[in-house]
Amino acid sequence: MASAMAVGGEWAVPGDKAAFDRAIVDSANYAQEARYHAIMTTLRRDAPLYRCEPAGFRPFRVVSRHADIRRVELDHRTFVNYPRMNLQPLEMEERVMAATGGRRYTARHLVVMDHPDHHHYRSLTQRWFTAKQLRPLEDRIRELAREAVDDMAARDGACDFVHDVALWFPLRVILMTLGLGREDEKFLMKITQEIFGPDDPDSRRSADPNARFETIAEFSRWCDALTAARRDAPGDDVATVIANAAAPDGGPIASVDAMAYYLIIATAGHDTTSSSASAGLLELIRHPAELRKLRADPALLPNAVDEIVRWSSPVKHFFRTAASDTEVAGEPVAAGEHLMMAYPSANRDEAVFDDPFAFRVDRRNAREHLAFGYGPHLCLGQHLAKLELRILFEELLARFDRFELAGEPAWTQSSFVSGMKRLPIRYA
Repeated sequence: MASAMAVGGEWAVPGDKAAFDRAIVDSANYAQEARYHAIMTTLRRDAPLYRCEPAGFRPFRVVSRHADIRRVELDHRTFVNYPRMNLQPLEMEERVMAATGGRRYTARHLVVMDHPDHHHYRSLTQRWFTAKQLRPLEDRIRELAREAVDDMAARDGACDFVHDVALWFPLRVILMTLGLGREDEKFLMKITQEIFGPDDPDSRRSADPNARFETIAEFSRWCDALTAARRDAPGDDVATVIANAAAPDGGPIASVDAMAYYLIIATAGHDTTSSSASAGLLELIRHPAELRKLRADPALLPNAVDEIVRWSSPVKHFFRTAASDTEVAGEPVAAGEHLMMAYPSANRDEAVFDDPFAFRVDRRNAREHLAFGYGPHLCLGQHLAKLELRILFEELLARFDRFELAGEPAWTQSSFVSGMKRLPIRYA
C-alpha cells in the first residue's frame, strides 16, 4: 500500500499489516462509522482485492469496489456460497463443525445455498415478496406504521427511536406475513438480537461462545411447533408455504431446512429494515436541508429510501469461495480462496457515487447501491423493506414537524449484520 492507513482514529504505517488485518475483523470498528470507512477507503484506493490474514481467522480477500462485488455476485458458478458465509474466528468455526457433524453453518438457509438448491428454495416464497404481490398489504402495513407513530406521539415528545419504533414496526410486518400474532414478537426480537449481536454485550445471550447454539436450539423448538401447527391448519401466509413445502427430492421439507427458512425471514427480514429506518432518521436530523427537500417534494421519498439503504448498508459482508482459478480486480484468485464482499464499501465507491459520503435524498443513482446484494442472491425481501421504509417515513413526516437528537447515538458491535442500537430523539 502506497499511503498511510487510518485505523481506529490512529495512523498505522503501511508496514503494520498485522494491525491493519486485526482492524478489518474487529467488530468494534463496525460500530464506528469513521473507523470502518477509513479502512475501506484505503482498500478501494490501494488494494481492491486485499489479502487479509488476521490471527485466529482463516485468510481471505477483501473485495471493496462496487464493480468487483457485482462481478463476483453475478458469477454464481465460479464464486459459490458454501462453505463460508460470514466472518468467524477459527475457534467458532470449529465449534460449529463439532456441533453440526461437520457442517460450517448452524442453519442451512438461502444465504448459504448454491444452485440448484438455492433456486428451488427461493422460488417457494418468491411470489410473496414481489412488488405486485405486496400492493394489497400496503394498507395493513400503513396501519402498523401509524400505530408506531401514535405510540411516539404518546411519549411526550421524546423516545429512543431504535427501541421504541424501529425495532418493532418491521418485526410486526414480518409477523403479519408469517400469519403470526403479537404473542411471538418478544421471542423473535430476542432471537434476532442474539443471532446478529454475538459480539455486542448489549445484544448477546451471554459471553459463553456456545450461547449461539442455545439460541438456535431454542428457535428450532419454536419452528417445529409452528410447522406442526401450519400442517394441521394451513393458512394464507408464508409460514404455511414453508411448513408444507417440498424438498428438491419431492419429499417434505426437512425440519432443519424449515427452521433455516423461518430464520432468514423472521430475523434478517426485520433487523435490516429496522437498521435502515434508524439510520435514515439520524441522517435527516443531521442534514435538515435534506429533510426540507422531502417535505417540499414528497415524490422524492422512494428515491430517499434507496439513499437511506445505501447509506446504512446493514449487511456488512457476505463471503464467496472461488470454485476454480479465476481473477478479480485484475488479480489472480486461486480455487478455494475466500472473498469477503464489503457492501458498505461498495456503497461509498467514488467510481460510482458522486461525493459518496454526502447524504442526498435526491441522489440521481441511489438505486445502484448493493445493500441488497446483486445477481441470483439479490435480497428476497427488498421490495417489502423499501415499502415499509417509504410508508414509515410518510407517516413520520405527516405527524411531526421537527426532529432532533436528545443524546448520543450508538451502533451495535457486529462485523456481519449491524445497525444502530440507540437513537434518543425529541420531536414535535
